Amino acid sequence: MGVFQHWPNRITALRFLGSMGLFGIFALHGMQGAEEVRQDARLLVWAFWLFLLTSLSDVLDGYLARRGNHVTAFGRIADPFVDKVLVLGAMVFLAVMPWSREWFPAWIVVVVLAREFLITAIRGYVESQGGQFPADWFGKLKMFAQCIAVGVTVGMFAFRFEGSTFALWSQIAHIAVWATLITSVGSCLSYLVKIRRFILEGSS
Repeated sequence: MGVFQHWPNRITALRFLGSMGLFGIFALHGMQGAEEVRQDARLLVWAFWLFLLTSLSDVLDGYLARRGNHVTAFGRIADPFVDKVLVLGAMVFLAVMPWSREWFPAWIVVVVLAREFLITAIRGYVESQGGQFPADWFGKLKMFAQCIAVGVTVGMFAFRFEGSTFALWSQIAHIAVWATLITSVGSCLSYLVKIRRFILEGSS
């Protein structure tokens, strides 16, 4: 079975398939207006639970890999890749769908994407020079904020919140999106400070 002989890598593969399922639901359901989505939110309920399950399974994936000493090269590459596909893909959809784009301004999504491209490129350079580029708590906080922003935005339409309840969750979604922006930029600056020696040596 190769790389899929252990459960952590199987879960990673299932998480990728879950991401594709989520995007399929958005593609089928996403171009409707807010009122249409409220009237028939069955697919969005599936999208909410699929996103929640797929994002939380990352915790199980990591736990099983550490407990069974099944940390592999495939897992080190595929796991963060699937994280980015899931969260960034969801954010791109939410930035363009009529019912959700109020909470995900396109410029914020572009900044978050640019941050990911930059950090991925720098990580590749640092590791090619023999350096270490581990994730820090700031990066984990960023991922948490992203998941809250996506989950709350989908959930408040999936469960047809109305009136003051909708207004409350709408405010939480706005705060989470701004927290995503702040933690994305902050974690990027944190990484740049930590590996400035490699950057300066590379430019000299």
